[in-house]
Amino acid sequence: MKLLLHTCCAPCSVYCINSLRKEEIEPTIYWYNPNIHPYTEYKARRDTLKQYADMIECEVIFEENYGLKEFCKNVIGDLENRCAKYCYRIRLEQTAKYAKENGYTAFTTTLLISPYQNHDELIKIGKEMEKKYNIEFLYRDFRLGFREGQAEARELGLYMQKYCGCIFSEEERYKNKIERDKENMRK
Repeated sequence: MKLLLHTCCAPCSVYCINSLRKEEIEPTIYWYNPNIHPYTEYKARRDTLKQYADMIECEVIFEENYGLKEFCKNVIGDLENRCAKYCYRIRLEQTAKYAKENGYTAFTTTLLISPYQNHDELIKIGKEMEKKYNIEFLYRDFRLGFREGQAEARELGLYMQKYCGCIFSEEERYKNKIERDKENMRK
C-alpha cells in the first residue's frame, strides 16, 4: 500500500505513524492546512513537522497554502459548523486529489486521532472523497493512542499547540478567561 497521510501537526502524527509502521505501512506525510492561523502558528506547526519527519526518516510533502482570506470567506457564514463544512472537507479533498494524481493507493488523516474532532464527520467526508477520486480512504480509529502520542511528542521536545488551528478555535480556548476578564472589568 502506498499511503498519503494528511497531517495536521507533528504531535498528532506520532501515534498514527507508529501505528501504521507496526502494520508495515510506510506513510508519506502530507502537509496541507490552510485553516491554521495566525501565520506564526502555521509556521510553528509546519516547521515542527519537518523536524519530526527528519527525526523519524519519513518522507514529507509540504503543500504550502496559508489561506487566511479563503478560510474566512468560506467559514464566515456558519462559524459553528466550520470544521465539517470547510476545514475537514478542504484538507481531505486536497489529500485525496493529490494522492490520486501522484500514484498513491490510499489516503488518511491524523485528524482521526483527536478526541476533540468530529470523528463521524471525518469518516463521512473521507468516504465521499474515496468515491469522488476513486482512491481508498484508509480508516483507523487512532483515538485510543491520543495520550500516548502526546506523551511521546513531549518527550521528543516537539512544539505542542494549544488549540485546534483556526483563529476561532483559539478564541474558544480562551472562552472562560474572556468571561472572567469581562466580569472583573464590571467590578
